Parts: sequence; C-alpha cells; structure tokens
Amino acid sequence: MKSIRGLQFAQWPPSVVAATALGVAALALCGCHQKEKAAAPPPPSVVATTVVARDTPVVFEYVGQTQSSRQVNIQARVSGFLDRRVYTEGAIVKEGDVLFLMDKKPFVAQLNAAKAALARQKAAMETARLNLERTKPLAEKKALSQKDLDDATGTFESSAAAVEMAKAQLETEKLNLSYCTIVSPVTGITGAAMQQDGGYVNAMNSQLTTVAALSPMWVNFSLSENELKKYRDQIASGAMRPPPNDSYEIEVVLVDGSIYPHAGRITFAAPSYNAQTGTFLLRASVDNPKGLLRPNQYVRARVKGATRVNAISVPQRAVQQGAKGHFVWVVTPDKKAESRPVQVGDLNGDEWFISQGLRAGEIVVVDGGMALRPGIPVTVRQAGAEPAAGAPKAASAGTVPATKTN
Repeated sequence: MKSIRGLQFAQWPPSVVAATALGVAALALCGCHQKEKAAAPPPPSVVATTVVARDTPVVFEYVGQTQSSRQVNIQARVSGFLDRRVYTEGAIVKEGDVLFLMDKKPFVAQLNAAKAALARQKAAMETARLNLERTKPLAEKKALSQKDLDDATGTFESSAAAVEMAKAQLETEKLNLSYCTIVSPVTGITGAAMQQDGGYVNAMNSQLTTVAALSPMWVNFSLSENELKKYRDQIASGAMRPPPNDSYEIEVVLVDGSIYPHAGRITFAAPSYNAQTGTFLLRASVDNPKGLLRPNQYVRARVKGATRVNAISVPQRAVQQGAKGHFVWVVTPDKKAESRPVQVGDLNGDEWFISQGLRAGEIVVVDGGMALRPGIPVTVRQAGAEPAAGAPKAASAGTVPATKTN
C-alpha cells in the first residue's frame, strides 16, 4: 500500500486521487509564476532634460601669441666710444630713463668749434653790413659806381647766409652731444645689452638693446579659411548673430587655465590670408598695467560676442558615439527609450550644439543611458532627486536639471 506523507491513497476513490494530483500541480505552477514576477527588475531610472531652443552666446577659442604693441630698437645715432651702460638688463624702464652714456668729450669740442665759427661769421656779417651802409649813400651821390654797391650788397648777403649755416652747424653739434645720452623712448621692459662698455660704436654695430612696451599688449591669433567661411555662412543664413558693430570681446586664458583680468578688443584684421599657412590673422589689444603678459607668450584667445539663434544644445555627456556616428537617448511620450542619431556642431563649454536630430520639447537622457535599449520603459527623474527606495541609481546626475514626464 502506497502513501504520501502518511496518507493512504489505497482507501481513496480513483477520481479523488486524480483531482488531488491536478490541484497539487496547479499550485506548483502558480508558485513558480509568482516567483518569476517578483524577480522582474524595475524600469531603469535615468536623469533627463527637456530640449529648449534659445538664443545662446557662443565662445570661439584659438591659440594666440602675445606681441609688444611697440618694440623699439635702441641704436646709437653718432659714432664714438660707449662710456657705460646705466640700466639693468631685463628691468622695466620709463620713458625718458637713461640707458647708455657715450664719451662726450669729442662732441663738446665740436660744439665749441661750431660756436666759434658762428661768432666769426657774425663778425664778418657785421663788417659787411657797415660797408654796405657806407656804400649806399655814396652810390646815390654817384661818388661810387653801381658795381661797388652791388659788391657790397653781395658781400653782406653772403655773410648773412654764412651766419645761418654756422647756426645750423651749431644745432647739429648740439644734437650730436645730446645723442651721447641715450634714453628710452617708451615705457617697457629692456633687453640684453648688445655692446659692452668701452666699445666703439659706429653705423655697423649701432644697435645697443631693445625696449618693448608692455601695455597695451597685442594678442595675435589666426582663423583657418574653412572656419572663417563657416562662420560667415552661418551669419548669412541667420543661424549666427554677430555683436553690434562687430565689437567682439577677447578673453585671454593663461597657460595654467586662469583668466587674465583684462579683456581686449580686436583692433586689426589682416587684409589677406597668409600664403604659407592659409590662415587669417586677427589682433587684439589688451591692457597690461602690471606687466603680467610678456612678449611672445603663448595664450588662448576666447572670442566672445556672437550669438547662436534658436540654438539647441545638450550636455556633453548626453551624446554617445556609435558605429554610425553620434546619437542620444530620447524618452518618448509613453516613457520608453529611443536611440536618436544626431549631427553634432560646436562645443560650447560643457554642451554640444545639435545641428540636426532634435526638436524643442523633446526629452533627452543625460545620465543613465549606458544601460538603455531601444523600446524599454524608463523612469525619469530630475537631477539631484533621490531615487525611490529599492530603485537602482542612475549614473552621476551632475547639475543639469531634468524635466519629469507625465
């Protein structure tokens, strides 16, 4: 006699035994189905943002190099022996500060000789004047001939011209003497001395040093032909709006990433492209009162002022790269994930401009997209909001706000 858990089936009718077996099997199947339903994971939680079309300021960044707005070669104007260097190499000097002194003794002697020559010419002119004054009345009375009057007049005028020449020579010698004291024509930073004390300076080795003005400082940067054409095409199509009067602001970024405290303006645009590089040169002028910027320093120039009209942008981390190009995850109205190919434009800060693929009002996944598949339901939450108890956390929510779907 068979038994299960102490039950003796031999005493039951066959129909009862069959019904009991079917009931036990049904209960077992229900239990398995309930376990499967309990094990099904909840919809993934994602952080999303609503696409908004708005006028967005854009910033273009280029590699630039500083240049002194006025770099002067300090050269000797006269030949002679260099007495001594007065300035400290590499120091900042003001306009009018003495840099070099030349031996003045030969020039003092030449100045004294010019003064003596002028005095001699003045004396000769005075004699000629007195002779002319005596000759005129005698010639009027026919006591002297007209030739005598003409000779006296010519001698006086020649003496007067000689006096003017002597005056000019005196001024030249005064200038030559003043050139012995070599001063800085600008306020700026000095270079190394190219001639040593006691050396003879002439036309062949007249350059002594350089002085480079530090304020304002020029920042030169170049645009490629493609970049310039693309920008002009966007302006022509209305997708980009330049600032009023093309008054772009230039922000200078230093090598450590810090922002230079003074902004500049574009003051020069090259009339043609560079034949070697095919680039278009722009120059900005930036105030540099403390001398923080030095000539030939590499910086980054950020061009501000343009506005992208009705631009659509998404956070950079929302855009993914696939085999067919860039794409984003979009949440459909029925709260399902959809992979959407997009055409990415320029990078603006930590956001990509989207040229094609998205429309205003659509919901784009910012965080949590790595676990998505097309068509699966998703739970959308705002950035910074705590997920429900037991719900899986999405990736880093960041600071970009998201809009919940209804």
